[in-house]
Amino acid sequence: MFNLSDHAQKILQQLQNFIDQEISPIEHAFWQQVHHENRGGDWQTWRWPAQLETLKQKAQAQGLWNLFLPDAELGRGLSVQEYAHMAEKMGQSLLAPTVFNCNAPDTGNMEVLWRYGSKVQKQQWLEPLLAGQIRSVFCMTEPEVASSDATNMQATAIVEGDEIVLNGRKWWSSGLGDPNAKIIIFMAHTPDPSKDRHHQHSMVLVPVDRQGITIERMLPVFGDYDAPHGHGEVSFNNVRVPLDHVIGGMGEGFAIAQGRLGPGRIHHCMRCIGAAEKALSLMIERGMQRTAFGEKILHLGGNLERVAEARIAIDQARLLTLYAAYKMDTVGNRQAMTEISAIKVVAPQVLQQVVDMAIQIYGGMGMSQDTPLTAFFAQARALRLADGPDEVHKAMIAKLELKKHIARSH
Repeated sequence: MFNLSDHAQKILQQLQNFIDQEISPIEHAFWQQVHHENRGGDWQTWRWPAQLETLKQKAQAQGLWNLFLPDAELGRGLSVQEYAHMAEKMGQSLLAPTVFNCNAPDTGNMEVLWRYGSKVQKQQWLEPLLAGQIRSVFCMTEPEVASSDATNMQATAIVEGDEIVLNGRKWWSSGLGDPNAKIIIFMAHTPDPSKDRHHQHSMVLVPVDRQGITIERMLPVFGDYDAPHGHGEVSFNNVRVPLDHVIGGMGEGFAIAQGRLGPGRIHHCMRCIGAAEKALSLMIERGMQRTAFGEKILHLGGNLERVAEARIAIDQARLLTLYAAYKMDTVGNRQAMTEISAIKVVAPQVLQQVVDMAIQIYGGMGMSQDTPLTAFFAQARALRLADGPDEVHKAMIAKLELKKHIARSH
């Protein structure tokens, strides 16, 4: 079921070779430089090391570029299930997704423009995003409401003549601090009493430098600003853009969001699995290097059992995620809703558990930035909220199970 085509196997091997030869040898020093040069929340001074552009150019030259996009001309023509394997490899590195132009939120935004964008929108924004010339932002979550229910959205997009006027405040807008961020996809309420509640929201393209947009601050995650990418709070005060900046039509925001989030959840979950594999490898390596009370740490305190538990959990999560991807490829997103919600619950929790085990074996060093473990932990904990909290996905699974039960009973 999960066999890769010769085409996909070749790309996967190329990807692994590139990570081993070009990224892994420099990654620790790269992030040290990033942390040194981008201190604090002053996002206006943030920058990427020049080395990133060199790596991106090498990746693009080798065809390791836009692998997430199933389009054979714009990407590499990989299925969701095939790309899932690529996402796992990239997930072992904090840098790799950016190097291969496969990092969120750009991947989701590019898929939105590829699927729903007009010809003009594609030329103006999709093409430079696919070329890696600019970065993008997705503004959906709001500080004043429980955003786990997207119908709570208070930000508005109101048509006035041949323009649409945007007002509201968003936060946890990932990538807002990136010096290359040029375009925002803004999701907002477009009131229409003639439509149901799932057809009263729209997605609008807004240049970052549009008058009326104010980046209020960058939000730290566990004390780390994730510079120079960043997660920002931003206000929109009577921001005006032409009507042709609406993606797919007024009131289509929810349908577009579901199309955006389905593949994105596969990407997130497989990156979690890759990160968990990396954490397990680091855990074993550290446990075999350090000695306490006359024994290798790995042989103390039930640590070998934790290794076994980690292996079981990672493999279970991988199989479930690949199955969800397989169903998306074969029967479509709607028929894979249970599996998509299931992996969104399982994969971040597995990563969180495995990283916690690894930190425990590392001791004090595990809580520093000398290893990727703290960043992996933050990634795992954040993903239990991002793209829908665990509780919402569990509720969806239960609802679908009850629906099946009722159908069988009649």
